[in-house]
Amino acid sequence: MMTQQPIKAVIFDLDNTLMDRDYTFRAFSERLIRDYLGHLNEEQVRDIIGYMRIADADGYRDKRGFFEELVERLPWSDKPDADGLFAYYDEHYMKEARLMNHALEAIQACRDQGYKLGMLTNGRYEVQFGKVKHLGLESYFDVILTSGEAGINKPDKRIYEMVLERLGTSGEETVFVGDHPENDIWGAAQVGMRGVFLRRSFEWDGSLGLEPWKRIEQLDELAGIWG
Repeated sequence: MMTQQPIKAVIFDLDNTLMDRDYTFRAFSERLIRDYLGHLNEEQVRDIIGYMRIADADGYRDKRGFFEELVERLPWSDKPDADGLFAYYDEHYMKEARLMNHALEAIQACRDQGYKLGMLTNGRYEVQFGKVKHLGLESYFDVILTSGEAGINKPDKRIYEMVLERLGTSGEETVFVGDHPENDIWGAAQVGMRGVFLRRSFEWDGSLGLEPWKRIEQLDELAGIWG
């Protein structure tokens, strides 16, 4: 059996890994309803929040299509257009960002081990980096790369190669921590990275033909892995 290389770097996903996207999206939904749909009663608000959560598909829905659907489906008193909602999202969504439980502990556990730190996230640079700054994470990371900046989305092999090149480590020396089986674990494995699967909205069903190196329920479990 081949001996594993010592770990030199850890790369984190952002949404639903370091940032609690479930909370953030709900808070944004409540803000949008408050600002645009203040005439609705509590039951209607609950129904719309639930509908928006499903329609958003955990962030993997095309945002243009999502907002076009909202324009047609929601009971507006003064109907906006999709461009207006998109601009509202760009201005306000990142302000609702909240750290995942134990995120700073996990980052510090990596720093205590002397690892280089990277972040790799799908999404437009302006929105994703806005979240990073709002959460106060920028100074902790040696490399932060968004798919919007790279022009390539996870799980395209090239985006993992790009972040490794910037970190100056090989895949075999690097661990990827994320919540998405394909984008975070399978994709990173293409370039030799070990994957730590954080269970959130997605379950691991084995259909990808590999197993994560480690599985965790909370980020504070990383300290035990490094220790």
